Amino acid sequence: MPNIKSAKKRVLISEARNARNRAERSALRTAVKKFEAAAVEGNRTEADSAYKVAVKAVDKAVAKGILHKNNAAHKKSALTLKLNQIG
Repeated sequence: MPNIKSAKKRVLISEARNARNRAERSALRTAVKKFEAAAVEGNRTEADSAYKVAVKAVDKAVAKGILHKNNAAHKKSALTLKLNQIG
């Protein structure tokens, strides 16, 4: 445990940020899984709406620094390929 006041504050701040990032990452994974479930099911309309939500979640994760932009581009590309295979 830190003894200095500023170090104690940094611990509290980092715990809060860690929790926020974990929640955002979890929401991202959930959105992607919902899209993949709709894609496997073969339901085009449901997959379209889930795709939009998933891509938006990926973009938000990049903006918040949770994902690297190249990783996000890779994820979005994979999602798009799966969407196009349904059609």
